[in-house]
Formats: sequence, C-alpha cells, structure tokens
Amino acid sequence: MDEILRNTGWIEVICGSMFSGKTEELLRRMRRAEIAKQRTVIFKPLMDTRFSKDEVVSHSHMRSPSLPIEDPAEILSHSKKYDVIGIDEGQFFSEKLVEVCERLADKGKRVIIAGLDQDFQKQPFGPIPALLAKAEYITKTHAICAVCGNPANISYRKIRKVSQIMLGGDAEYEPRCRSCYNLGDKSPGNKTEKNK
Repeated sequence: MDEILRNTGWIEVICGSMFSGKTEELLRRMRRAEIAKQRTVIFKPLMDTRFSKDEVVSHSHMRSPSLPIEDPAEILSHSKKYDVIGIDEGQFFSEKLVEVCERLADKGKRVIIAGLDQDFQKQPFGPIPALLAKAEYITKTHAICAVCGNPANISYRKIRKVSQIMLGGDAEYEPRCRSCYNLGDKSPGNKTEKNK
C-alpha cells in the first residue's frame, strides 16, 4: 500500500508582554518564509491603527504590509492562496480565532500568531491562552523591566483606566518583572499618571 504524503500544517504562538519583540519575531519568521519562496500574508485587527492602517509595525519600526480585519472568519476567505499566515495582536480578536487557526492548520497551512498572553492585570488575554493549548510551537518573549532591568513579562499600565482593551505605546505602558509590577505606583522612579 502506497503511503500518501500530506502537507502538514501547524500553529505557532509568539507571546509575552509589550515591548518584548513579539511583532519583530513574527516579521522575522514571515521574512524567512518569503526567502523560502512560500506565499505569505499577515492579518491584524482593524482597530489597531497606532502606527499604520494597513501595515504591521513593531515598536522598533520594522514593518510589513497587512490586511486589517474585524472578524477572524475573514482570514479563511483571504488566505486560500497562501502557505504561511501571520496574525499580529491576536489578543484583540474574538475566541473565534482559535477555530479559524485550527481550520487553517488542518488544511496544511503554517499559522503564526503574535499576541499578549496577559492583560495589564496579569489576567489571560483574549484567545491567546486557548491558542497556547492548541499550538505545536510556543515562544515566550521577554522585555527588560523598565524599573530594575531584569527580564519582564508583564505589561504595566501607567494610566488609570480599567477597561481591558486600551491601545497604546510607551506613554501608556511599560514592561515590568513580577516584583516591580507588584510594587505598582510605589516602585522607585515611578512616573505613573493619575489620569482616569
């Protein structure tokens, strides 16, 4: 009996705090896929217009064209002709993203998702924790703690706003290690704004 060779798809998740290089790692992997002559596409949330409406842009200003979408189901219809599908800021999508990524991987696609695994209150964020359970490959990135210089894996919000989703950059967030996060406003040299 002849064996049938099949294209094997899989899911990769790149997670960590803000400023830890998640988007840079996503763009690096996508670039390597392009060098290997694979067809690539990157999706991002429609709501993320911080740096560009139609590009994925890292905090270090690396960039690549992207398709902004609102509903994860849109990824299925836009990715048929691609081999490698990148998804940035995965935490901002609905839980439907998990099913979409599974369907793509089942069809032989390589799916790479970058996103925050925790919100600013150290709680699981969006579909990323479920994707971690489904992924074949996981990379946890770390930033440098803005207070003490140790490895950081928590995004500390410097502005007093309680909603889970708040787009921002270094004016609103800073990376912190567990100890400095727990110090909150009492950390040495803290300049937290008292805005609501």
